[in-house]
Amino acid sequence: MIIYIYNLKALKTGIRHFFTFVRQQALACLFPALVFTMLAVSHLFKGVMPRYDFMLMACVLIQAAMYYTKIETGDEVLVICIFHLLGLMMELFKVHYGSWTYPEFAYTKLFGVPLYSGFMYASVASYLCQAWRRLDLEILHWPHHYTARVIGVFIYLNFFTNHFIYDVRYLIGLLILYFFRRSIVVFYLGGKAYRMPTILSFLLIGFFIWLAENVATLLGAWKYAYQHNGWAMVNYQKISSWGFLVIVSFIIVAELKMLKQGVKQAKRIAPADEAITI
Repeated sequence: MIIYIYNLKALKTGIRHFFTFVRQQALACLFPALVFTMLAVSHLFKGVMPRYDFMLMACVLIQAAMYYTKIETGDEVLVICIFHLLGLMMELFKVHYGSWTYPEFAYTKLFGVPLYSGFMYASVASYLCQAWRRLDLEILHWPHHYTARVIGVFIYLNFFTNHFIYDVRYLIGLLILYFFRRSIVVFYLGGKAYRMPTILSFLLIGFFIWLAENVATLLGAWKYAYQHNGWAMVNYQKISSWGFLVIVSFIIVAELKMLKQGVKQAKRIAPADEAITI
C-alpha cells in the first residue's frame, strides 16, 4: 500500500512537472511563435506594404515590446542582435550562391535578402536564452572553452566553405560526438533537477526547427529551388543543417553565459548529482 501511494505521488509529480516543462518551453518560444504569426497574417497587408517590409517592422516591434515588458533582458537582446548579424551574413552568402531565394519585392532588401531574415536566426537565440533562464539551465562536463569555441567556428565556416570544398559537417559531427559525449544539460522543474545528454538536446531542437521551417516555407518566408513550382516538404538533410546551427548557437549562448558568470574552468560542477536522467 505504501509503495502504491508512493508511486501514485511520483506519477502525479511527473505529470505536473511535464506540464510545467511544456508551459516553460511555450513561453521560451514566444518570439519565434510571434514571428510565425506575423508570417501567417502578412498576406493580409500586401496592399499596404510589401510582405518582407511588414515582417521587418513587425519583428522590430515584437523585439522592442519583449524588452520593454521585461520578457527579455538587455543581455538577451544583445545576444539576439549578434545572431541577427551572423544570420544576415549567412543569408547574403547563401542567396548569392542560389541555396534559396526571396522572390517577393521589398524596399528593405539588401542584395536580394530582406533584412527581416536575420530575425529567423535571432529567434533561435531568443529561444535558447529564454529556456536557459526559465529552466535555470546548468551544464555539466562542458568541453574546454577553447575546444567548444573552435568547434563552433568550424561549424559556422563550413556553412560557407561547403560551396567551394568538401562539406565536412560529418567530420565535425564526429568531433561533437567525442568532445560532448559526457556533457549533460541540467534543468529544474518545481525544484527538482532533471538532466539530458547535451547531444540529445541538440538533435531535438534541430528537429523541431526543421518542422518550423516547413511551416515557414509554406507561409512563403523563403523558397528552396524545388519549391518554386509548388510547396514541397523541406529535405530531411536540412535537419542536420539546423542541428549544426543549433549547436553553434548553443555554444555561443553557453560561452557567453559562462563568461558572464565568471566561470574560469572548462567544466562546471553543479549540485545535480541526484537529477533525473531523461
